[in-house]
Amino acid sequence: MSRILVMHGPNLNMLGTREPEIYGSTTLADINDMLAAQAAEAGMEAEFFQSNYEGALIDKIQQAPGNGVDFIILNAGAFTHYSIALRDAIASVAVPVIEVHISNVHTREEFRHKSVIAPVVMGQILGFGVDSYAAAMYTAIRKLGRA
Repeated sequence: MSRILVMHGPNLNMLGTREPEIYGSTTLADINDMLAAQAAEAGMEAEFFQSNYEGALIDKIQQAPGNGVDFIILNAGAFTHYSIALRDAIASVAVPVIEVHISNVHTREEFRHKSVIAPVVMGQILGFGVDSYAAAMYTAIRKLGRA
């Protein structure tokens, strides 16, 4: 059974209450439940991980190949914009990664416009609210179905 790891970075544990005008009212648990159902419907397994710590996210990425992870969906939060260490971790594993953002970072503050992880991920899906996650899961399922 294919395994998809969904990773959530800093402050995403606050979804539902954090800046609802930007991020909406859906909680992280709601997102995880939606994605677990989507993966199960396709006969795949979804695993979820959230951390506010850069090193914990890096460790999880580095462990992914040895843990049988076939695909990673990553919302790195603010680490997207400055974490070279996270970028290097993604580049060091042979597991495809999709970068996800709930908001359209390109319409927000200028410091959010650059993603240092973009050059080492398969692609980006952003600006569609929680549907960004659903689109990423759909893509991962489709790619794994062709493997």
